[in-house]
Amino acid sequence: MSTDISTLRKNYAREALSESDVSSSPLVQFDRWFQEALDAQLTEPNAMTLATATRDGHPSARTVLLKGVDKEGFVFFTNYESRKGQELADNPQAALLFTWLELERQVRIEGMIERISAEASEAYFQSRPKGSQIGAWVSPQSRVIPGREVLEAKQQALEAEYAHAEVLPRPTFWGGYRLLPDTVEFWQGRPSRLHDRILYRRFAGAWKIERLAP
Repeated sequence: MSTDISTLRKNYAREALSESDVSSSPLVQFDRWFQEALDAQLTEPNAMTLATATRDGHPSARTVLLKGVDKEGFVFFTNYESRKGQELADNPQAALLFTWLELERQVRIEGMIERISAEASEAYFQSRPKGSQIGAWVSPQSRVIPGREVLEAKQQALEAEYAHAEVLPRPTFWGGYRLLPDTVEFWQGRPSRLHDRILYRRFAGAWKIERLAP
């Protein structure tokens, strides 16, 4: 490569994170940090890496968008028949990673996955722009297709079919998942690579807060 990657480095010195500063709830603490990411006007602060694995442990990862946080966990939407949907059906455990480099922060979340209710999926689907609704119908996500023209032909056909409708019905193969966290780690960059790592671990029905070595 033309650039020596080994020389790329940045010293982190914006803020610190201590056990005494964080909330007793990781969901409350996440809300605080997420609001700060919004206030900083980061590009798509709800973008997160979703890592899944097959039944025999072969991993894969991709970027998806967080679409909700409730008292139980973190919600996102996708095609149930996609690669990630198939892996979650076979192995309903996953990890999320938020990377907010401008704030020198990361949040790592691990836990079990469940589907949200059909009613909740329906409500969110109907709130999406019509083009996004059509896109959900058009794409056989993660499957091999002969060319983009296949998607464009389906798109044009659906646009014509629903030209006078404001919304489309939700596909049965599309909906939401919720990750139920059992560990949540908040990472704050610090000088000399001595980063702050505060871990929440679910223990006996409550959250235990621990510090990890960087």
